[in-house]
Amino acid sequence: MADPLPSTLRFYRAVSSGLAPLAGTFAKRRLKQGKEDPARIEERRGISRRPRPAGPLVWIHGASVGEVLAAAGLVERLRALNLRVLVTSGTVTSAAIVARRFPADVIHQYIPYDAPKFVARFLDHWRPSLALFIESDLWPNLILEASVRRLPMVLVNGRMSERSFPRWQRASRTIAALLGRFDICLTQSRQDAERLAALGCDSVAVTGNLKFDVPALPADSAKLDRLMALTRGRPVVVAASTHPGEEEIILESHRALATSIPGLLTVIVPRHPDRGEAIAGMIAASGVAVALRSHGDLPVARIGIYVADTMGELGLFYRLAPVAVMGGSLVRHGGQNPIEAAKLGAAVVHGPHVFNFTDVYEALDRAGGARMAGGADALTRQLGQLLLDPELRQTTIVTAEHVVAQLGGALERTLRALQPYLLQLRLEIGASDA
Repeated sequence: MADPLPSTLRFYRAVSSGLAPLAGTFAKRRLKQGKEDPARIEERRGISRRPRPAGPLVWIHGASVGEVLAAAGLVERLRALNLRVLVTSGTVTSAAIVARRFPADVIHQYIPYDAPKFVARFLDHWRPSLALFIESDLWPNLILEASVRRLPMVLVNGRMSERSFPRWQRASRTIAALLGRFDICLTQSRQDAERLAALGCDSVAVTGNLKFDVPALPADSAKLDRLMALTRGRPVVVAASTHPGEEEIILESHRALATSIPGLLTVIVPRHPDRGEAIAGMIAASGVAVALRSHGDLPVARIGIYVADTMGELGLFYRLAPVAVMGGSLVRHGGQNPIEAAKLGAAVVHGPHVFNFTDVYEALDRAGGARMAGGADALTRQLGQLLLDPELRQTTIVTAEHVVAQLGGALERTLRALQPYLLQLRLEIGASDA
């Protein structure tokens, strides 16, 4: 029998249950903000129009795009075992990624709002055989209701950042009551394992970061050919997945570099495409010629900065630009994943705020596969060196590719750890086929 719930979780369950009638109002606000899909809003209350497939069903949950993409290799291997897969996430962008990049038989649902009755409705409909939670999106009611149903739960690619750890330590009984319900926590690093064990995960194993094993981002070959033709002979930098406050730094760096690097094109890919027009307005006000991809504009010769405010095209711009600035690292967001850039042959430059991927950046920096810039002046220097020195740029790219290859293998280790659960599901399939 599970230990009694701490008062914090009892209070959370009471409040979330009491607020459930306001879900419609909350959903309307998010719809206006473009954060929900109007055609699928009922899924947020645990209501699905899709039937549950027959046989064992593996449920994979990830918060958003990064977590969903990290699970791509896992999904592929589960399908090869003839297992049906349900993927849940909480953002419109991640749903679009599943629709575009995953096989048609992979079911996607929006995770329900974390009220007991919505979560119960979701679980009663789908009746998953195994739950795999990617990284750290731990909704209390979701975990508690799954535990009541004796659903095996595994934390996969688990992480606990240096910044989050002290906060959870202050709520140790709360997090222990949640982590203690997982059968095992499979972590990205030894530090993650130590932190999760200290917070209450009873069984922990280090399997590595699944994001090292994710296939390279795709790109439309016709679009790439057109962009390559338009930019031929121009030095190109991509600032990938940028956050508020970073575009100003990148603009300052672009203006400084453009005086000594003729034809420089900087591509800004905002993490949230709906910020595109505001970013373009700020750039235009500075006097730099700017174009918006969402308007159908192209980076013709007179354009200095191209704002690629579209979804799912980052693979295109990593292939176009030999140098990439990783967003989220110039401000205190924690940095975006540099692995995708490294796999597609872009030399990585990043700011000091990389606590979301500490191990990855440390390995890259230590080997010389990435370069750190502490501010606009340092960013300008690093970009200038890489753009003007092809030999240095190529050495940085090759080193990064080698580091990423060495750090791979998490998918195989994760599958080995999941083998007892998967064997049981395979036996169930065999029994049903007999």
